[in-house]
Amino acid sequence: MDREKLRSLFDLTGRVAIVTGGTRGIGRSIAEGFVAAGAKVAVASRKAAACESTERALQAAGGEALGVPTHMGDLDALRSLVERTVDAFGRVDIVVNNAATAVREDLGKFSPEAYAKSMDVNLRGPVFLVQEALPYLEKSPSASVVNVISAGAFLFSSYTATYAAAKAGLYSFTRSMAAEFAPLGIRVNALAPGTVDTDMVRNNPPEAQESMANAAFMRRAADPDEMIGPALFLASDAASFVTGQVLIADGGLVPH
Repeated sequence: MDREKLRSLFDLTGRVAIVTGGTRGIGRSIAEGFVAAGAKVAVASRKAAACESTERALQAAGGEALGVPTHMGDLDALRSLVERTVDAFGRVDIVVNNAATAVREDLGKFSPEAYAKSMDVNLRGPVFLVQEALPYLEKSPSASVVNVISAGAFLFSSYTATYAAAKAGLYSFTRSMAAEFAPLGIRVNALAPGTVDTDMVRNNPPEAQESMANAAFMRRAADPDEMIGPALFLASDAASFVTGQVLIADGGLVPH
């Protein structure tokens, strides 16, 4: 091992990544980090304006980028996301399933509509996006899927039980995908953030945000940029012998 070889472990030059929920929060930071590491990145989110501004920002940072308005609950939109990425960049090497929605629902008071929305965006969408990208991932010499779940998948999750259950389900799919796709040369892992200073967290009352931050050993929320290192590790050759695992980046929130 030398300095140049070490750098190459985290080099994404020539690779193409899809990052959902890539216009803000954790997804935006991951997209910026991947561009800095040399990847061409397609970012997806529901809002066209946010996709356009993120595309421009990533390009201004010296990267090749594409913004694709995409609703994770729309299976046709997922197919279009993959097709547009391949049309622009010719391949797909990395899929980061980061888009999520945390709909509050009290147990015993679920509505079928809110339940379906949560499951569609948090679980069904990521699974079908990987399915759409699979023919291209199979052709990649360095294919990697990173499913962003949540520390909540391993905790009691009052009032967000549907979100936590969907994230736990995505972790289960991560393990199954890793097993089935290993013969195809595709690695599949999960990243489980704890409390991160994002819009999703800020939508909670201040006292709830403080409680969430103080629940971890480090007694603070993470900056979204603190998720770049873990995501880059899982997506890059630095994790070439890592598959079917969850990297919990939570400041010491989940007990082991």
